[in-house]
Amino acid sequence: MDRNTLKPIPFVEDTGASRLALIEEFPEHLAGIMDQARRHYGGLALRLGDGLSRRWLARSRNPYRDEIADIAGRVGRPGMVLLNLSYEWTCTSGVAGARHGDGSRLLRTLDWRLDGLGRSVVVAARQGPAGPFHDVTWPGFVGVATAMAPGRFSAAINQPPMRVFSPSFHLDWVLNRARVWRRPGLPPTHLLRRVFDDCPTFGEAKAALTETPLCLPAFFILSGIEADQGCVIERLEDQAHVHEAPASIANQWLDFSVRGRGRGGDNQARRDAMADLGGQADDDFSWVAPPILNPTTRISVIANAREESLVVQGWEAGAPATQVFTL
Repeated sequence: MDRNTLKPIPFVEDTGASRLALIEEFPEHLAGIMDQARRHYGGLALRLGDGLSRRWLARSRNPYRDEIADIAGRVGRPGMVLLNLSYEWTCTSGVAGARHGDGSRLLRTLDWRLDGLGRSVVVAARQGPAGPFHDVTWPGFVGVATAMAPGRFSAAINQPPMRVFSPSFHLDWVLNRARVWRRPGLPPTHLLRRVFDDCPTFGEAKAALTETPLCLPAFFILSGIEADQGCVIERLEDQAHVHEAPASIANQWLDFSVRGRGRGGDNQARRDAMADLGGQADDDFSWVAPPILNPTTRISVIANAREESLVVQGWEAGAPATQVFTL
């Protein structure tokens, strides 16, 4: 795509607690995501996934189930409930003291095989009980995958390998989902939303991300307002290992010995490349290059909560898909 024709990333000043505002304000972004989801997963899978997801949300008494139901009802197309519980991305993330200025800095890319997410990314100002935060998100998405809370912390999620139970990838996917449906814990993106809503400090966010039961494993990357406030948190459903900054993570376990199917390619190379950056990356996206950059990269983010700065770009097919957003 010609860089001169790239569109800006929309910034929504104040959407409050409800995510309905985004689907009403950006219907073309939503339609693009839903069209790609149907092509990627198929209509039958979306309908079946919605039904199973609704039952699990009700049985687990998920705190966001009514909000997801409202959004799905307003959208009126299969797949919105399932997509709010999808966790099929790969990522490369790191946290270290800021190169210039003060505080700690979060660097991250998010990869997903679902085309169009890079073109459809939105930055939304949210307001929770603990204060405001800026959410790097998409219309219709209820959880939080990447965000920055000015004066508090920044955080993001990476996905660990899928547990191995059989020789078949597809059977392992079903068995892993069955484990999720038997557990009452929060999905990782819902826990991260709760943390941004409710935690006023880095310390409280770290404790919540380390101790709160989950319905499936996750990697959390957390960056505070002091240079030494940063960590990568490896999570099983009820256990955690914490790696203090400077630290980096892709989509492979660091301390837990869990047999798993890798997410994405070049895991070690991506993590090594992020580790080599440390706190020395420039405050632009010159560091988004292979192996960190790949054809499924959808967003890149630089966040510094002390300086209240957030830099975001959307990507498609290994190239920029939006202008650079700077807060």
